[in-house]
Amino acid sequence: MFTINENFLRLNENYLFTTVAEKIKQFSSEHPDANIIRLGIGDVTLPLPPAVIKALHKAVDEMAVKETFRGYGPERGYDFLLEKIAENDYRAHGIDISTDEIFVSDGAKSDTGNIVDILGENNMVGITDPVYPVYLDSNIMRIKERSITNSKIVFLPCHPENNFLPEIPKKRVDVIYLCYPNNPTGTVMKRDELKRWVIYALENKSLILFDAAYEAYVTEDDVPHSIFEIEGAKSCAIEFRSYSKNAGFTGLRCSYTVVPKELKTKASNGTYVSLNQLWLRRQSTKFNGTAYIIQRAAEAVYSPEGKEEVKGLVNYYLENAKTIREGLQEKGWTVYGGVNSPYIWLKCPDTNDSWQFFDRLLNERHIVGTPGVGFGPSGEGYFRLTAFNSHEKTREAIERIKKWEI
Repeated sequence: MFTINENFLRLNENYLFTTVAEKIKQFSSEHPDANIIRLGIGDVTLPLPPAVIKALHKAVDEMAVKETFRGYGPERGYDFLLEKIAENDYRAHGIDISTDEIFVSDGAKSDTGNIVDILGENNMVGITDPVYPVYLDSNIMRIKERSITNSKIVFLPCHPENNFLPEIPKKRVDVIYLCYPNNPTGTVMKRDELKRWVIYALENKSLILFDAAYEAYVTEDDVPHSIFEIEGAKSCAIEFRSYSKNAGFTGLRCSYTVVPKELKTKASNGTYVSLNQLWLRRQSTKFNGTAYIIQRAAEAVYSPEGKEEVKGLVNYYLENAKTIREGLQEKGWTVYGGVNSPYIWLKCPDTNDSWQFFDRLLNERHIVGTPGVGFGPSGEGYFRLTAFNSHEKTREAIERIKKWEI
């Protein structure tokens, strides 16, 4: 009989957001007239920017003409998009990133999960807690140990006492996942704090996997948009970025990953190996590239019109974040995030059971959020709300909460 990768059996039966969706479905079937406001899953609600729509239509028309039709694209991505990324997201900010260090793909979720393909099984992996589930689950899928607590995974607790920032571990780790602005807590890592991690990685020959999917929401000057703003980071870090939460590409699917050519490690035979070349080999084998029309759409994000339109989208959601944050503070509740992030991290006001709070909020106020425990043990007693609904729905949700006797 054939066998399976039994690591999948060690995962929670359902992905966190699948469980949330099932609870909403059941509630809706029992209460068909309920006006549910969704502040849970981090999916955007505003339509794509006009510049992106225009680029999509043009690219589709090109695909209908023999002379401009495109088949398989380059493994890294088309030069027209790679150049825009390098120039606008890095060189314009004094960061020297070349086009052959950038890899376009179909989502930061894909890349942060797939990056383990090029990493060894014996790495000690440091993962913040609470955390975006993909980091943990993708490692569980491949490690050999039967017990997570005795495996190669080291949890880095984040809580109010350390401002939801992981502390440098006492036990050495080989690979560290950092996501800032953070999902789920909405907190940020300022320049000096990120510098500490880069120094740690350089001294210990460790690798930082830096998820910068929410960098467009940074509003404060001392919060880095890229880990490569920190000296030495190109020798110890990989950065992931996405067009989902700034330009509304959750349905189009486009992102990119930066793997510097300076980033190398020693193989078992003593030779130094480029992670840039390993990732290229992995993508060339397992991924056929992001569609041409999608890459043209991403290119439009960098046009003068696109930049203004994307800025408008981000500011719209930041206004929602402000509405949620200030409204809950007026209620007297303890909240974090929502300044440099579309996420608000709420201390459950009446219980330490975040699923219990989820049920009460849904049943009594008809509002959906995400239980903090779904992001890890340290998330228990907390709750995540997102700013991705409309102004009207967001304000209504906060008014419902303000009137809630709890």
